[in-house]
This record gives sequence, C-alpha cells and structure tokens, in this order.
Amino acid sequence: MPYLRQFLVLALFLGSFGECRNKHATRERRWTGAVDTQKHGTSLAKKPPDVTKSRRLKTEQLLKVDDHDFTMRPAFAGPAIPVGVDVQVESLDSISEVDMDFTMTLYLRHYWKDERLSFASTTNKSMTFDGRLVKKIWVPDVFFVHSKRSFIHDTTTENIMLRVFPDGHVLYSLRVTVTAACNMDFSRFPLDTQTCTLELESYAYTDEDLMLYWKSGDESLSIDDKISLSQFLIQKFHTTSRLAFYSSTGWYNRLYINFTLRRHIFFFLLQTYFPATLMVMLSWVSFWIDRRAVPARVSLGITTVLTMSTIITGVNASMPRVSYIKAVDIYLWVSFVFVFLSVLEYAAVNYLTTVQERRERKLRNRAAQEQSLPCTCGMSHTRTMMLDGTYSEADANSLAGYTEAPMVHEELVPEKQEHMVVHLSMSSESTATKKKGIRAFRIMQNTHAIDKYSRMIFPGAYIVFNLIYWSVYC
Repeated sequence: MPYLRQFLVLALFLGSFGECRNKHATRERRWTGAVDTQKHGTSLAKKPPDVTKSRRLKTEQLLKVDDHDFTMRPAFAGPAIPVGVDVQVESLDSISEVDMDFTMTLYLRHYWKDERLSFASTTNKSMTFDGRLVKKIWVPDVFFVHSKRSFIHDTTTENIMLRVFPDGHVLYSLRVTVTAACNMDFSRFPLDTQTCTLELESYAYTDEDLMLYWKSGDESLSIDDKISLSQFLIQKFHTTSRLAFYSSTGWYNRLYINFTLRRHIFFFLLQTYFPATLMVMLSWVSFWIDRRAVPARVSLGITTVLTMSTIITGVNASMPRVSYIKAVDIYLWVSFVFVFLSVLEYAAVNYLTTVQERRERKLRNRAAQEQSLPCTCGMSHTRTMMLDGTYSEADANSLAGYTEAPMVHEELVPEKQEHMVVHLSMSSESTATKKKGIRAFRIMQNTHAIDKYSRMIFPGAYIVFNLIYWSVYC
C-alpha cells in the first residue's frame, strides 16, 4: 500500500508537469505563428507572397540598387533619354519692381524610364519612397535658369516623393520655391502689362543625352484658381520650349513657363493721380485771390510746389532707377509744370502791378508840379502875353483856342503898373498825348486781366492734356 500511494502521487505530478509544458508550447505557437506539423501530420498550403510587400527584402535588394552604377544615366552611350515634365503652380508669392524679380512656389514633377529599377510584382503596383532613396539612384539634373534663390521645402521632412513602377517608369516630384529674374519694361508704368518667364533646363546633359519636354503640352502646366496678387491681374499662363546654345558646351533643351500680368490701376489713381490733380486745381485758386494779397498767393503757390515734389519723390522711391521716362513721370512732371507756372503767373502780375503803381506815382507828381509852378515843358506852341488890365474884344476872341493857366501876380515898383503873366498852350495836343499813353498801358493799368485769362487758359490746357494722356496710355 505505501508503494501504491507513492506511485499514484508520482503519476499525478508527471501528468500535471506534462500539461503545463503543452500549454506553454501552445502559447509560443500563437505568438510566433508557427504551425505544429507533428500534431497535424501535414503542412498548410500558402499563397506565394508579393515581393513588393515582403518585409524580408530590403529596398536596395528589391530595386537592385547595389547591382548597377547609378552615377550614369539610363541607356548610357545610347540615344537620349526622354524626361517629361509637368508643373503645378501652388502660389505666386510676390512681384518686385525694385529688384525686377518674382517668387513662385510650385510642384515640379519628372517622368522617365530606368529599366535598372524594374522589379517583379504580381499585382503591378508601384512603390513610393521619400527623399532618402533619391540620393542612391539617378535623377534628372534640372535647374532654374536666371534664378536668384531657390530651395526645396523641408517641413516636416523634405518634400520629395519618388514613385517606381514595376516596368521601370519613375515619377520624381518635389516642392520648390524659386525667385527668378523678370525683365520688366516700365515705359507705360503704372498702366503696364508685364510678361515673366520661368525657365527649366538640364545642367549637365545636352540634347544628345537628355531630351527634356512638356509631358502633356499646354496641359502640363496647371495653376490654382485661388491665386491672386494685390497689384496684378494674372491674365494668362502658357508653356513653350526651345533649344538653348552655349558656345562651350553645346545645345540644351529648355522649357519655359510664361505668364502675363496686368497691373491694377486703382491703387495708383488713389495714391498718385488724384493727389497730383488736386494739387494742380488748388494752384488755380490763387487766380481768384486779390493780387495785393501777397502772403496768401505766395504761400499757396509754394505749398503746391512742395507737395508735388513730395509726390514725385514717393513714386520714384518704389521704382528702379531706369534711364527712360515712365508714363507716371510724364503726368507728374506736367502737373508740376502747371503748378510752377501758376507761381510764375503771380510773379508776373505782381511785377506789372509794381510797374503800374510806379508810373501812376510819377504821373501824379508831374500833375502836382504843373498845378503849382508855371511850366512850358512839353508844349511846342506856347505864348506868353503881357496884359495891362485892359484889352480889346478882338484880343479876347483870339485867345479862344488856348487854355488859361493859373495867374501869378508880381509886385513891381510902386510907380509901375501890375502886369499878369499868362501861359497858354494848345489844348488839343495835350489831350492827344494823354490818349496815346492810356492806350499803350491799358493792360498794365488793368493787371487783374492776366488773372482773368489764366482762369480759363490753365484749366482748359490741363483738360486737353488729360484727354491726350489717357487716350494714349489706356
């Protein structure tokens, strides 16, 4: 009995130990995914995995990156490899007249075929990679001609995408912001239309090695409908292509992105044209101010001249220093001339007024002298008669054509009689001389007539100038 009891305890212990081991093995099979072939006797049939989705192969092994020399272009020493390009413009950030350039953000995509990157795939699905694989394979060396600054966006990682298809076709896309030069013509500024161009070209490969072309013609360029600029209206985007020649290296394929911009005029109407016109009109107010109000008219003229100078300086400060005349320069300088002429007009009026007052003063002094003293100056026919107080009627009738000057009495010796000295002159000759003087200085004696003429001439001439200006430049 004691041996039987010990045997039963030992059997129970061995049974429980075996059950624990079986449970532990089952847990291991659940985690590892292994199949217990001994228990079932046969293995389960599996579907062959897609090599593109397999985790056991590395990207380099799948694309056979290490088996080829990717420093050389595809089909090296053969015909030129065609590389298609399309562009999607994301934004047109700024247009600078001072620097004569523009800034644009775009998605640049390249399409080509490299059989060295072909791989086997039962589903014919492509593989997508980021910028880390780009450094290990061959990609086109496209750059922007006449660019000043450019960079690839790197937030949060480099904005580069590489997509490889099983047959070896490759899509290489990147997001770029580029600042490029734009040759602008400001002869019609601010009523101008500018055409800017972004040029793409291979840096190292000539047309014998790489054929760069627009993938879908004009449809290769697409823009966002929400793109807008504060000063310009985007009229047209289109693409062109041509060959570019360099004397030392040869011919290259060059692609062009052309866009036409028309400037909004309303901003410049408010900031430049309207203030200049108001200053010219303000200078005309002096024509209605009394010509004797010297401080009022002078201060008004100087204020309008200085204001016009400030407007011209402000416009030129935001423009490049070009050597030709712009449309806005013509308007501003003609307006400045009108303002300056209004100042000169008052200078002329003031001078003629001074001359007139000086002549009138001389005439008054001469008249006063003639009334106070006997004078025969300027009289060609003068007769002096001595009268003894008694004269006949015939003598009185002979004096009918003469004017009688004031008589001066002289006291002689007591025994002599008093005599009168009478100075007589021809009245007709004196009247004719005065009439000639009035006719000669009629405008000078009436200087405010210049202001009357200026009230009509200045506005009329300025209106004619505006009609000609806007008909030519609009």
